[in-house]
Amino acid sequence: MNSHVKHSDDAKFFPRTQINNQCPDPRMKFVMEKLIQHLHAFAKEVNLQTDEWLAGIRFLTETGQKCSDVRQGKARPEFILLSDILGLSTLVDGLSNSKPPGCSESTVLGPFHTENAPPTEQGGSIVSSSGGKKMVVEGMVKNQNGEGIAGQALPLEETDENGFYDVQNADRKGPDNRGIITTDGSGKYQFEAIVPMAYPIPTDGPVAGLLKTLHRHCFRPAHIHFMIKADGYESLTTSLYIKGDPFIGSDAVFGVKNSLIVDVSENSPDATHPTKWWGLKYDFILPTRQEAESLKSSILSMKDLAAR
Repeated sequence: MNSHVKHSDDAKFFPRTQINNQCPDPRMKFVMEKLIQHLHAFAKEVNLQTDEWLAGIRFLTETGQKCSDVRQGKARPEFILLSDILGLSTLVDGLSNSKPPGCSESTVLGPFHTENAPPTEQGGSIVSSSGGKKMVVEGMVKNQNGEGIAGQALPLEETDENGFYDVQNADRKGPDNRGIITTDGSGKYQFEAIVPMAYPIPTDGPVAGLLKTLHRHCFRPAHIHFMIKADGYESLTTSLYIKGDPFIGSDAVFGVKNSLIVDVSENSPDATHPTKWWGLKYDFILPTRQEAESLKSSILSMKDLAAR
């Protein structure tokens, strides 16, 4: 008996040039060509069977059915979670946000981000609850020369003392544990928050089921999200991760970077703080748009040379 298995010639039945050749957008044409190429290569490499293909289709269908926007107090970005736990979100973020040496690194935007964070005055609190460990967060937003960038907004968000974002609370009355701080004339910022908690991504959907099948946990280490959009400077979406968190080395969505791990200091009561409090200090360093674009152009040029 012939031991060789005869497969259909996918190049004959699914020529990539015919699938893609009518697309007028060169970038879309290129992306789709590579997607099809690698998708077919994947199927051949693992010898994908019909029952496995159907299981994948069912999984993606269930993932889509679990998705919802932020409305009526609920948020469920299941497809973003899928991208996150596969490491794709972090990979794309890194490809899209190359930074010059010494500049603050980016990381993935949280799936529970909203655009309705309220303005918060310098030194003000973003937290309405009396629970949790009180924390003062302060630092500067500055350029590569060490000069402060004044008057720039910093939207930020964190979990509550129970490890939940406000949009996960069906009874919420408005934004909480999020705010927008504006840097002062020296580029400094300061606000009051709580020490954030590690938390699980939603555990009742298909993405959590996949993690269970892979024997992976579903926790994210404690962190605070920041978004900085400074005039004339490259925008920054990032997070600060609390050193010593038990999940710091195994983030379910691969968002942690060494430069974004920060210490939180414990402090005794003083004239400003009647009870014990914690402190976090961090300076964000931004490249100008011109510096960032120059770096991206250099990277693209090197890739073009390597492809020739």
